[in-house]
Amino acid sequence: MTAPEQRDGADAARPAPTDLPHDLPGGPTDPATGLPTDLPTDLKTGIPGDLRPGMPDALPDDLTGAFTEAAAEGVLGRTFRALSIGIVSVVFLIAFEATAVGTAMPVAARELHGIPLYAFAFSAYFTTSLFAMVLSGQWADRRGPLQPLATGITAFGAGLLLSGAAGSMWVFIAGRAVQGLGGGLVIVALYVVIGRAYPERVRPAIMAAFAASWVIPSVVGPLAAGTVTEHLGWRWVFVGIPALIVLPLALALPAIRRMASGPADPDAPAPPYDRRRIRLALGISAGAGLLQYAGQELNWLAVLPAAAGVALLVPAVRGLLPTGTVRAARGLPSVILLRGVAAGSFIAAESFVPLMLVTQRGLTPTMAGLSLAVGGATWALGSYVQSRPRLEPYRERLMVSGMVLVAASIAVAPTVLIPAAPVWIVAVAWAFGCFGMGMVIASTSVLLLKLSAPEEAGSNSAALQISDGLSNVLLLAIGGAAFAALGGEALGAAAHGTVAGAATGSHPAAFAAVFVPMAVVAVVGAWVATRVREK
Repeated sequence: MTAPEQRDGADAARPAPTDLPHDLPGGPTDPATGLPTDLPTDLKTGIPGDLRPGMPDALPDDLTGAFTEAAAEGVLGRTFRALSIGIVSVVFLIAFEATAVGTAMPVAARELHGIPLYAFAFSAYFTTSLFAMVLSGQWADRRGPLQPLATGITAFGAGLLLSGAAGSMWVFIAGRAVQGLGGGLVIVALYVVIGRAYPERVRPAIMAAFAASWVIPSVVGPLAAGTVTEHLGWRWVFVGIPALIVLPLALALPAIRRMASGPADPDAPAPPYDRRRIRLALGISAGAGLLQYAGQELNWLAVLPAAAGVALLVPAVRGLLPTGTVRAARGLPSVILLRGVAAGSFIAAESFVPLMLVTQRGLTPTMAGLSLAVGGATWALGSYVQSRPRLEPYRERLMVSGMVLVAASIAVAPTVLIPAAPVWIVAVAWAFGCFGMGMVIASTSVLLLKLSAPEEAGSNSAALQISDGLSNVLLLAIGGAAFAALGGEALGAAAHGTVAGAATGSHPAAFAAVFVPMAVVAVVGAWVATRVREK
């Protein structure tokens, strides 16, 4: 999983003109690049990398214009418009589902008599998605991203329908597991599409568009899902979303077939599936699930599933992540580690913010959730900032600054536990934290594609998502265990009672046990960000 020598793989991601003749006469080429030796330098950067040796000495004017025009276009230019709108719409609907389902989930669990299994409705999605990420990476490297993406979206929709039609909690959980398989396939395939179809200089912009597609769902999703749940029932939140996926698919799939389908090197034999990696993927999913279960059970018996989870996770992590990831080796390993450190620390802390505002300051659940809504806009702003071409030379500094903002926001948020502190301080702190996350998360995606060979983009994208997802469950398990050990379980009941009851059950130390360690982890992330560039 190392970056190829003498090239960064960006040229291989550029789309080839559809009208290029296949019988062009041979000409002198550079053996290091496969490009004509007399091709002007400014055109070489716009030639798609999948054009093999045999290009003529002098390009016709119409082809030269096609190359330069494609190189100058943005994400909404003629070449990329349908693809960009299609894949961003897919991300938009996934984001809407993620924010809406969380609102409907408590009602669904209560009606299905599944409150004791409530956590498994979330962990089922997570554990199956980890396995699907590895499978999708190998599938995309072997056959191209089109098949795993189409299969993933189909599974995602099928899982939603199964959950929406469930008559018992276990069937509901099974639907979430199927949905997780689809989500894992989709997210990795999308990264491979970006690496194949977009020039390197355009990738930061499409990553910014991905971040922006979360803004509206983060604000509208909970309110829309609450309204639908109240007037039509929770099932409509699940069964309504699949119908909305048809239009994005109609736009995206033909463009992906034209611009990013097939293996990276059509002439090379298809590599076999790495069965060892697939077994490790099963191990990492099972291990993560066992650790999450153990973190919820505060008794000696929980040591057994925790030990089994660690025994499965350690070899899986060593086998699925690039060598040197744990020790933050320079380049790609640090990029992948930073993604996990950033996502895990921030999401683990964010999960406890609404509960803290409800139980400690008496806000309603709706107001507590809306206090974080502005973060969607600042996250998109941070992603937009990192996409500016003139800031590319300073990407490492942007990532360090972003992690400093994340650490500061996590450290400042629990000051709301002081009665004299204004409640709005959380919203301000989280707005700055989301701005930092926007810069960091999008930048890790950009650097991953830059440091990956085209034929390794799928596997490396899977490693990035595994680092993200695994750190989420591990840090949530650690934070949740510390929270419960210091009296946090009482707060869960207080959140459903009166404000007075919440105040009576106040345990500020339980929240501090979550936020302080996560702020420390984010500070470590700032150091890791200094190591993302290869020397």
